[in-house]
Amino acid sequence: MKQPGHDVIAREAGEHLTTHRVKLPRKVVEHPFRQVAKRLSIALLVLVVTALIVYADHDGYNDNSDGSVDFLDAWYYATVTLSTTGYGDITPVSDAARLTNIFVITPLRVMFLIILVGTTLEVLTERTRDEWRLTRWRSALRDHTVVVGFGTKGRSAIQTVCASGLKAEQVVVVDPSSKAIDAATAHGYAGIVGDATRSDVLKRAEVHKARKVIIATQRDDTAVLVTLTARQLNRAAKIVAAVREEENAPLLKQSGADAVITSASAAGRLLGLSVLSPAAGMVMEDLIQQGSGLDIVERPVIKAEVGKGPRQTDDLVVSVVRGHRVLGYDDPAIGTLELTDRLITIVRVTPGTQIAPDVRPLPQD
Repeated sequence: MKQPGHDVIAREAGEHLTTHRVKLPRKVVEHPFRQVAKRLSIALLVLVVTALIVYADHDGYNDNSDGSVDFLDAWYYATVTLSTTGYGDITPVSDAARLTNIFVITPLRVMFLIILVGTTLEVLTERTRDEWRLTRWRSALRDHTVVVGFGTKGRSAIQTVCASGLKAEQVVVVDPSSKAIDAATAHGYAGIVGDATRSDVLKRAEVHKARKVIIATQRDDTAVLVTLTARQLNRAAKIVAAVREEENAPLLKQSGADAVITSASAAGRLLGLSVLSPAAGMVMEDLIQQGSGLDIVERPVIKAEVGKGPRQTDDLVVSVVRGHRVLGYDDPAIGTLELTDRLITIVRVTPGTQIAPDVRPLPQD
């Protein structure tokens, strides 16, 4: 089995050491340093307000050292009071000072303590919230799409399936790189950091409940192992895998892949076609690129087309899917179209066009 260079192997081996964990999309939160600075500012403001309140009624307080309370004593009393140290050398003696301590300074003390322990409380709250979100996500996840590898091929595959109506919440990305998973969650996809050749990692992605599995790893041997593991966990899912070398494609199919895309040979054919016919190469590149121009889609036969030939429809039909067979448009076995058939057609799309949920864009390499 042919493999890429040693630099790629070394990089992936290092990334596989990352402990697998689930990352769910979340809103962008404020930077931690700004949060700390904001808390310190509020705490200082509470301290200033308390000191000013004490100094405004300094005649109602008694200092055991000299009997009077000046401006420095007010700051000192505010500090030891808010921090609950309470040395007892300065005490409120008047009724007004005691009422102020009960109804004003005590709430300020509570606020001050909440600000000081706010970071700890926030961490505990966030951890509880994340556990709750993860539990709810696992229970609600059904018939989703698992994408192994968030490189160029993986991202393009996700864009293609999402163009057919699949929601971002129904996509789970598995990749050994934390940076790749951070990029995936930034797009709204759930992510698993870990080695997809391990069954416990794929179980975290709920692959046993997935409808489709897309394998777009950097190495062919990794793709084989991921395919074997995914097929063992889910016998019914549709598994599509990409390989670099064409000679490895049969091994992927033997491992359980329903379809195998050979990236190297596809790119080579496009290069050769562009040399022989630049115009034909442009058309093929237009078909591969999604979002505008020409696109190739799969759609059901409508009632008005039943009984007609493939060339009698309004769309440009290139193949007919009948059962488990894919027949060319000129295959005599087609005869006339049946209601259970599906058509593979070439259509023109414009930027921003949403493909109908029952119209599926074909896998692109």
